Amino acid sequence: MKKWILSFVVLILLACGIFWAMADGDMRRLVLNFPTNTDVLFWSTEQRDAVFRAMDRLPFLAKARVIEAGDNPYPLPEGAPLELGIDIDAYMADQRASALLIVHDGKIRFERYGLDFGPEGRWTSFSVAKSVTSTLVGAAIKDGHIRSIEDKVSDYIPDLQGSAYDNVTIRQLLTMTSGVRWNEDYADPQSDVAMFNNHEPEPGVDATVSYMRQLPAEAEPGSKWVYKTGETNLIGVLVSSATGKNLSEYLSEKIWKPFGMEQDASWILGATGQEISGCCMQASARDFARIGLFMLDGGEIDGESILPKGWIEDATTNQVGAARPGYGYGYQWWTLEDGAYLARGIFGQGIFIDPQRQLVIASNGNWPQASEAQGADQDPRRLAFYRQVQSAIDNE
Repeated sequence: MKKWILSFVVLILLACGIFWAMADGDMRRLVLNFPTNTDVLFWSTEQRDAVFRAMDRLPFLAKARVIEAGDNPYPLPEGAPLELGIDIDAYMADQRASALLIVHDGKIRFERYGLDFGPEGRWTSFSVAKSVTSTLVGAAIKDGHIRSIEDKVSDYIPDLQGSAYDNVTIRQLLTMTSGVRWNEDYADPQSDVAMFNNHEPEPGVDATVSYMRQLPAEAEPGSKWVYKTGETNLIGVLVSSATGKNLSEYLSEKIWKPFGMEQDASWILGATGQEISGCCMQASARDFARIGLFMLDGGEIDGESILPKGWIEDATTNQVGAARPGYGYGYQWWTLEDGAYLARGIFGQGIFIDPQRQLVIASNGNWPQASEAQGADQDPRRLAFYRQVQSAIDNE
């Protein structure tokens, strides 16, 4: 018996040694910094560094669905290096940036990586996915799956009938003006955003719908803007219900393959198998930049737009007044007064799009805090960096 136990221990140690020898740097980092719980909002900086690059490779933490890329990547040729006039190393260190790309007139003017990340890796999007999800609503309208954004949400998600969402329109979901009460405080473990992903769904009901339909109204629909990740998750359920396809499949069919994303991406799934559409796409930095180029191209692929006429203009125009200091809000896109607009995610994820200058800036990172509301002061410095890039282009 003792020999058998000793042989078993040796085999285990040998297997661990083989795994360690064959594992790439990302997996080794993950083993050394594996989180002890599933709530990303309360992980350490080191744990987030490890997991943000590998969330879709951890089926025991979260399941994911592949967003398939095609065979003809949208070209990203190198352009002349952009003279930024700042200490870029200091800026990336301040942002704890894992990736920073500047694409101007369709050419890469700057590309750099940090946190031991690189161009072949895939980093989590967090709420950058919201802007992609809203774009799929436009695609579903163009395809005839959704009649109008003035339709009631409950027309497409019957399980919301009788709840506070019964008379909320798709437009009001897109602009986060449903009037339904929600707490998005990332530092509060009892907030809705912290609790809803761990909600035990009712039998036969999607997990997001099960949580959201229990929430009370606090204002008339259309009268009050409140940022609500749960409502973007409802938009994802709506698109899937209307199209009869999961979001990953529909995104691959409408944008990822035909526009020419270079790598397969993935989308983290919730408890009942629906993509967490307010969060958690995993993609390369170059493909995040291509999302910006898709928007700059008017949503056109091979000369034909996959979106209704005027959709991008409406989606990227402020619909709600002052959402946050310096920002407006459209259809899940943050807007700026000069016509630029952004997809923004906690911990430093972003796609900045400036149609006037044909400029896209894609960035990933891991700020020490989730957002400025929790004490992160990197956001205003990132906005100042965007302005610096605009000035650098204007002065060429």
